[in-house]
Amino acid sequence: MSNIQVNKLHSLTGHRDCVYTIQSGKEANTLFSAGGDGMVVRWNMEHPEIGELIAKLPNSIYALHYLPKIDRLIVAQNFEGIHLLDYSKKKELSSLKLTTSYIFDMLSHDNHLFVASGDGVVTVVDVDKWKILDRMEYSEKSARSMTIHKQRNELIVGYSDNFIRVFDLWDHRMKQEWKAHNNSVFSVALSGDERYLITGSRDAHLKVWDTTLGYALVEDIVAHMYTINHIAFSPNSKHFVTCSMDKSIKVWDSEEFRLLKVIDKARHAGHGTSVNKLLWTSFNNQLVSASDDRALSIWEFIF
Repeated sequence: MSNIQVNKLHSLTGHRDCVYTIQSGKEANTLFSAGGDGMVVRWNMEHPEIGELIAKLPNSIYALHYLPKIDRLIVAQNFEGIHLLDYSKKKELSSLKLTTSYIFDMLSHDNHLFVASGDGVVTVVDVDKWKILDRMEYSEKSARSMTIHKQRNELIVGYSDNFIRVFDLWDHRMKQEWKAHNNSVFSVALSGDERYLITGSRDAHLKVWDTTLGYALVEDIVAHMYTINHIAFSPNSKHFVTCSMDKSIKVWDSEEFRLLKVIDKARHAGHGTSVNKLLWTSFNNQLVSASDDRALSIWEFIF
């Protein structure tokens, strides 16, 4: 363990149910959160005492995605589809029915939005024309998490059938697949230089894959006691964090994949229930975490 100093700066409250997702906004100090209460809330990290309610949907929300080119927010409503919001005016501009299942993740590249859902489908949406372009159906189990390898033009998807599948970003053909874990793959993330793919699973293992060697396995780490829910890199990519159903957040070194710090309730007034999502912001290098305890926490690191 290193001598990293961790300070809890703020606790953001107001959600009435579990908080499942966090998304950065236009400014470095802006973020959005959503969860089981169907509320979408905007926060200002400079004045985090009060959140601003942007929208209220009838079903739970697992995924948000911000589109910087048009300054709009996409909200995924479970069992229904996606909603395009002008968050400043608190107005819905468009909606699109995609699935009757859960929506776990969203990513965009150019004008294409990729939506991963519980029916195992990754739906491709043309954001400009607001219509479905393609449906990538390669599993009957949930598509849980996605990341984009920009240098290789690849979409990487983790599934609940324990597999990772790699797709061509443009024609959507599957290029590679392999059984990556012994349980659902809940999170996939790329290092800053895109050499390493880091994956986290319900099996509590953290695995490191070398993208330059055909996604060869480099490290297999028993990282948490229970499910790893999410992985996020620091803005400078020197560190990454994991969070888990075991209520902890862990800080790791990106070069040696070495554990540097454990943040929990006993030592740092951390979350008392499952930590679901992480967002390492460029605003003073602060980390935001979201939990089943209905709160978000803002953390400061001193390395």
